[in-house]
Amino acid sequence: MSTLLGIYLQDHHAAAMAGTRLARRAASRIDDGKSELATIATEIADDLGTLERLMKHLDVGRNRLKDAAALAGETIARLKPNGRLSERSPLSEVLELETLVVGITGKEALWRSLCTVPAVSTAEIDRLIARAQDQRRRVETLREAAARRCFAGTS
Repeated sequence: MSTLLGIYLQDHHAAAMAGTRLARRAASRIDDGKSELATIATEIADDLGTLERLMKHLDVGRNRLKDAAALAGETIARLKPNGRLSERSPLSEVLELETLVVGITGKEALWRSLCTVPAVSTAEIDRLIARAQDQRRRVETLREAAARRCFAGTS
């Protein structure tokens, strides 16, 4: 196994940990599409578990520093001003859902890249690619609805 593949998997693992936490938080805080987001959050957590199993199969350990940095970044991102001081802004929903779309797109790219690794089963990867595409489509639908709610009446 190459050093570069190990670094790549560790980077994606760190991002996946942050993405899993974001998905769970979005599912608990976004009312419209709550059950859909809860299902997606569970799938994203399952995908993280799959990545961890693949890393173990390829003898790649987790990088705890990268994991901690990604989780800290996800936490710090919540402190961004959102136009409201004392309550949650509709803009927060839009940005959280956009971030999920970006993360899922990155996860799909990971799975596609792993198709080039001989020690990885392409049948499993094909299933993961299809699932990422479905997740992205579902989150994008929720994001579009959140953007309409957020920006309705904006001139």
